[in-house]
This record gives sequence, C-alpha cells and structure tokens, in this order.
Amino acid sequence: MLGLAYIRENKDSIIEGLSKRNFDAETLINQIIQLDILKRSEQTKLERQLAEGNKIAKNIASLFKSGDNEAANKLKNESASIKLKTKKFQEKLNEIEKKLFSLQTQIPNVPDKSVQKGISEKDNQEVYRNKKEINLPKNFLSHWELAKKYNIIDFELGNKITGSGFPVYKGKGARLQRGLIQFFLDKNISAGYEEYQVPLLVNYDSGYGTGQLPDKDGQMYHSELSDLYLIPTAEVPLTNLYRNVLLNENDLPICMTAYTPCFRREAGSYGSDVRGLNRLHQFDKVEIVRLETPQKAMSALDEMVNHVKNILSDLELPYRILKLCGADLGFTSALTYDFEIYSAAQNKWLEVSSVSIFNSFQAERLKLRFKSNKGVKKPVYTLNGSALALPRVLAGLLENFQSENKIKIPKTLIPYVGFDSI
Repeated sequence: MLGLAYIRENKDSIIEGLSKRNFDAETLINQIIQLDILKRSEQTKLERQLAEGNKIAKNIASLFKSGDNEAANKLKNESASIKLKTKKFQEKLNEIEKKLFSLQTQIPNVPDKSVQKGISEKDNQEVYRNKKEINLPKNFLSHWELAKKYNIIDFELGNKITGSGFPVYKGKGARLQRGLIQFFLDKNISAGYEEYQVPLLVNYDSGYGTGQLPDKDGQMYHSELSDLYLIPTAEVPLTNLYRNVLLNENDLPICMTAYTPCFRREAGSYGSDVRGLNRLHQFDKVEIVRLETPQKAMSALDEMVNHVKNILSDLELPYRILKLCGADLGFTSALTYDFEIYSAAQNKWLEVSSVSIFNSFQAERLKLRFKSNKGVKKPVYTLNGSALALPRVLAGLLENFQSENKIKIPKTLIPYVGFDSI
C-alpha cells in the first residue's frame, strides 16, 4: 500500500508511474488527498476537544476538592457536552479513515522507473537466454505421456481423489519431487537463507499484509468456518513473521527460505496450457524472501536473480529471463523478473520462477519498520522469489531429458534421488 505521506509528496510521479500499468490513478489519488486533508482537519478538532475535556476534568477535581460543588456540577454538565462532541468527532474520523483505507487498497504499486509500459505479456522484455541445446528422440513425448509410460505421475487417480489439478506422484516420480525440494533448499541455505517451516493456513491480516487480499481473494481457497486461507505461496507466512515489528538497521538483511505445498484456484484457461503439470491447484514450491534497507534492496534483487540462474544452470535446463512490462506486473510488485524453461516437447516456455521487489508497498501494509543507526524509523523493503516452483521444473526435466527408452537425471540431482535414470 502506498503511504499517505508518500502520496501527498509524490502525486504527479505516482500518476505517471501507474500509467505504465495502464491504470488511470488520477481520480483515486485526488480523492485520497482530499480525504487526507479532511482527516487531518478532523483530527485537529478532535485533539482540541480532548484537550478541553482534560482541562475541565482537572478543574472539576479542583473545585470538588475546594468544596465548591455548585461550580463543579456546572462544569460536569459542560464536560458531558464536550464528551458527546468528542464522540461525534471520533465517529466522523473513523468513517474518513475507513474510506481512505478502502481507496488506498485499490491502488497497485508504482512500477520501477526501468519498467516499460506495454499492453500485455507480449511486451515483456527478454533480458537473458542460455544456449543449452536439447536433442529429443524422433518419437518424443509430452511429460503427461511420459508420466503414464513410466508410471511416475497419475493424473486420473488425483482426479478421482480430489479433482483435476491434484496429481499423485508415484515411485521414482515421488522421489524426484522430494529430491528437487531438498536440492532447492540446500542451494538456498548455502546462499545464506535461513530455513523455516511455516503454517499452510493464514488469517486475513496475513493475506492483506503481503497483498494477496483483497486483490486475489478469488484465487485463494478459503475456509469460511475458521476464516482461514490456504497459502498461495510461502511468501505470505514468511513475510508475516515480521508484521507489526520494528527492526534495527543492524538486523538487516533478513534472508528466509521455506518449502511448502501451495494452493491456488486457477480458472479461465483450457487446452494445453493446463494439461499435466502445466497448471495445478496444489503444487510444491521452495520460496526465498528478503527484508532489506532501501539502499541495498536493488542489489539484493540482482543477487536473487543470479541465485535462481545458478540453480537452473545446475539442472542443465534451457531457460530465459523476462523483465515484465507494467501491464503484466503483479499488483504489489515494483519490478519482476520471470524465469521460464523451454519445453521442446511442447514447443513452449514454462514459467518456473518470479523474482520481485516490492519496495515499501508490503511494509506499509505490514507496519514493518526498521530504526536506522541514526534513530530514524523507516519502512523495510521486501523481496521474494521462487527457487523454485516444482511442477513445471519437473515437466521440463522429464521432457528435455527423455530418450527412446529412459529419462536421464541431471548429474547434480543424482545424489538427491538415488538413481541416474527412469
């Protein structure tokens, strides 16, 4: 969320920046500024009433103490009138703050200056592509066909148990899945990220803090009875570990990683885009999250991008990196790099990671601050990335490493899975 002080001081640059998203913010920003002026005016009036009430209360006590009950009782009547006015001021102020909050939650994050405008995902900029060559056999198969051939993933059984988008991994398929999770965690830990095991269910405040709610309410599984949400990514519980926390500058950076199952209600896509492992309702992912000072946040983003590059290089997969245009940015992101691996069998690119910086957008929602070494309180900058999302990585491994009679396992994974082929 954009802070009120930031909106007051940067009105024009916010409107210009949000135009990169094709988002016309001028009306909303003007409404917020006017409401903020009204709020501060009402706050001043309320404080005057409270001060007057406190002054009268002291006078009443003094009069009673001196025995002048008549004067004291007159002041009590005046005090009751002031309390009634104070209550009305407070109610009006609460209503203004409620309206302000509603308007603020409608405004997405301002894209970084380096982000191009664009109209759709077709305008995303490719900034890197490795030169890994893939040689497929003559009669190559898609990963869902390979899964059936080698009996390692059962989509029909998952559909029977739950529904589409909930596959069952079997035998070497399950071991490969588990090996990938451990491999990703080990890579993250060796890079300085501390491992956490976090809840898979979060409350509304946690979803709001990282920006999933209310923006992505329809994409999250919600238990109405307990009013809890299944997490769409470990970013939500990890970042919320520091909700309503004041850190010291020397506490930063904070680097966290976690493996979790993730849950997302996907809708509106059909055909090859959702076949097999391409799009699931439940999937495994290893996440990295960083809390940084504003000065070091952008260099931290570069470190995270290079970290994911190294993981994909170790897996010997063909991949590229896209810098998202404004039209394709997530609601909370200021700058995002997407990693995609190439599936030669499907002749398409599959997204396996998004690495993003949110600047202070999440911190404003989380009320997450740090005290600088000079004693000034400032918002923390937050970042997160997938390192990595498993389903499409697994699909890429199966498809790109297939031969006529087996699927080869990349050398770096053999110690994690205990076999060199399927």
